[in-house]
Amino acid sequence: MKTRAAIMTAPGKDWEVTELELDAPRAGEVLVRFTHAGLCYSDEHVRTGNMATLPIIGGHEGSGIVEAVGEGVSRVAPGDHVAASFKPSCGHCRWCASGRSNLCDAATGGPEGRLPDGTFRFTGPSGRIGANCALGTFAEHSVVSQNSLVRVDSAVPLSVVALVSCGVLTGWGAAVYAAEPHPGDTVIVVGAGGVGINAVQGARFSGAGNVILVDPNEAKHPLALDLGASHACRSLTEAAALAADLNPSAAGADSTIVCTGETTAEIVRASFEATGKGGTVVLAGMSEDVHDINIQLPGTQLVFAEKRIQGTIFGSCSPTRDIPRVLSLYRQGLIRLDELVSRTYGLDEINQGFEDLRCGRNLRGVVEHRPAH
Repeated sequence: MKTRAAIMTAPGKDWEVTELELDAPRAGEVLVRFTHAGLCYSDEHVRTGNMATLPIIGGHEGSGIVEAVGEGVSRVAPGDHVAASFKPSCGHCRWCASGRSNLCDAATGGPEGRLPDGTFRFTGPSGRIGANCALGTFAEHSVVSQNSLVRVDSAVPLSVVALVSCGVLTGWGAAVYAAEPHPGDTVIVVGAGGVGINAVQGARFSGAGNVILVDPNEAKHPLALDLGASHACRSLTEAAALAADLNPSAAGADSTIVCTGETTAEIVRASFEATGKGGTVVLAGMSEDVHDINIQLPGTQLVFAEKRIQGTIFGSCSPTRDIPRVLSLYRQGLIRLDELVSRTYGLDEINQGFEDLRCGRNLRGVVEHRPAH
């Protein structure tokens, strides 16, 4: 079949919307009609050529409806509503077996956009082309592994499901699972984007007494306060002083969750200094260059204060467990998701969507794949 998709052909270029050929699903694979795709900063990193092999079809956050399945598919069936998971879950490797499927071995082909058998299903003008994280949610249709999909309740709007497939779980889980705040703790969240705002929700859900949001863009502060932040600051310097005042026994935050789109050494150092005795610095945000050395800290202070540096991918969540869990919390009114979408775009408006993301105009932009008329 033919389908339209947004592809990145070379570093620094705009996304190009073009028509591609898509093969039928093979054994263990699923044809999905994507309805929505989130505009996440990780796809902005794709533009640099450091996060994926170019050219590639973009998009790793999304939702859709199953149209067909290949031989041996048991997890989903035609007509099912599904969330995409940029971290596949095979269910039987060491990591899946121990409840840490966000580290599943099946994700190794993601940067090249290869399916588990090492091949591609898309063909473009220059030949075979990969799909980001073996998903390619910037395509109207895609063939993906059943291990990269999670069936969801069809009563939940697919526009909401798309958010949970990456950004919401990454932020919420970074707080709930990686930072693990105790009731009454003081937590700093650095960055009020699609990840940080959900770290705020996760910290409050876990019982944190003080949740201090840090973002220089004051336009994002009111929503953060509405969704659970107790305080909002423009800088980490301001937040560090506030945390020390609110939590004098630790002389700083019990945990600091870094959710910035570009996580520099300066941000990591300031987050470390804002974190108090026995505290944890959680890195949920990445740097543009995946080889960048952005952790340079005074080791003696780390020892004497028994601080911890904790990395987290996908919020340390298990997608098959936590996507339905968070959607259930949404239906119960315990986590708010509708407010996260600032604007919806058509596929042909995708470059405007990323420009709005870079300029801080949006908390989360969503591409809606609209049927041709």
